[in-house]
Amino acid sequence: MKTPAWQRAEGKSKKGGLNAKGRASYKAQTGGTLKPPVKGAPETPEQLRRKGSFLTRMGSMPGLLFDEQGDKTRLKLSLEAWGHYGGKAEAVKKGRNLLERYRSQKSG
Repeated sequence: MKTPAWQRAEGKSKKGGLNAKGRASYKAQTGGTLKPPVKGAPETPEQLRRKGSFLTRMGSMPGLLFDEQGDKTRLKLSLEAWGHYGGKAEAVKKGRNLLERYRSQKSG
């Protein structure tokens, strides 16, 4: 049996994260819903929460942003797919700021 597309190269975007086929494959296998990345400035409270959570989580992941050859790793590519081009510490800081903005909007 073939592994699902989201676990193979055909479901992964060369620019980081999953492509539409990968997201559809994930949904078919697990029933979960994956939305495309929030690339620009978040405009809604949901986008603030999603982008903040993603940047905080991925910025805290172990691993390097560049491999031995100087190529970007999947971690770096996924951060860039969400519009973050800095380092991991900056991603965590930006993510926490976005989550704080989300909480302040939510509480009124």
